Amino acid sequence: MDTTAKRSYLITGGSGFVGSHLTDALLARGDSVVVLDNLSTGRLANLRPHPDLRFVHGSVLDELIVDELVHQCDVVIHLAAAVGVKLIVEQPLRSLTTNIRGSEIVIETAYRYRKKILLTSTSEIYGKNSSGPLPEDADRILGSPSVVRWAYSTAKAVDEILANAYHRERGLPTIIVRLFNTVGPRQSPAYGMVIPRLVRQALRGVPLTVFGDGTQSRCFAHVADVVDALLRLLDSDAAIGQTFNIGSSDELTILELAKLIIQYTGSASGVELIPYSEAYVVGFEDMTRRIPDTTRIRTLTGWAPTRTLHDILIETVADAERETAPAGSLVET
Repeated sequence: MDTTAKRSYLITGGSGFVGSHLTDALLARGDSVVVLDNLSTGRLANLRPHPDLRFVHGSVLDELIVDELVHQCDVVIHLAAAVGVKLIVEQPLRSLTTNIRGSEIVIETAYRYRKKILLTSTSEIYGKNSSGPLPEDADRILGSPSVVRWAYSTAKAVDEILANAYHRERGLPTIIVRLFNTVGPRQSPAYGMVIPRLVRQALRGVPLTVFGDGTQSRCFAHVADVVDALLRLLDSDAAIGQTFNIGSSDELTILELAKLIIQYTGSASGVELIPYSEAYVVGFEDMTRRIPDTTRIRTLTGWAPTRTLHDILIETVADAERETAPAGSLVET
């Protein structure tokens, strides 16, 4: 594939955390981008003015807008989705509608105009499977459909199944990526994202609230590394028809993470353990580990994360300090 030719990309959810960083990267290399976003979780401030950037305020549930924009682009990147455990648990119907019907509309329209589509999925696909590292063909272990978290996991699985069916039966060029705990600047703490939430608690000098006993472990990947992975896959014809995990393999517990954040912020805060029954709705379930096996993307593209948790925390703390600083004050960087 000729990666030097300028291409036009439609990014649904492009003013969100990952989408805005991906937009920056595509514009920086000379491509043009149209962002479709209803700003329910994204922020217009995440997008920097650029002559090759167009923003459209709208929803992936609006079939006419989606049809018009897909028709005009070369490649579709479908990021729009309900994100964050907190939002998914508190607004399950909205999450299901966006994640199933929205994806159905975008995928069907990409097929109508024969446009390549990259669909972002999630590590939630694996459910309660806490073995690790998890390859892309690992078993999904889910609880009851009445538990909202597993309903969300199922919704994202439907998205993947639909994309795969369009690829296999109708030849739609699709790429599926499963993101594992992407973090970094611009990530909002509003939807239960653990690092920005804990960082802001530390900066306010209040206890850092860790849910459960804190022994659950995760791996955190810097958004710049994730964007690098997405670009490599978008530029690879060999990626079409495949599914890829994207994430870091550096594992630590949430309690360890909280203690590190206290160190990096210089906060006098302590850590407070909050039972899941108090943090979420009754019946909430979590998984003890979630570690990606990224062999597939490494083998195909040579991608590997280059930024450490140290880099992530330094940047996230600085970003939060700038955001919370009084108007007119100076923040060291």
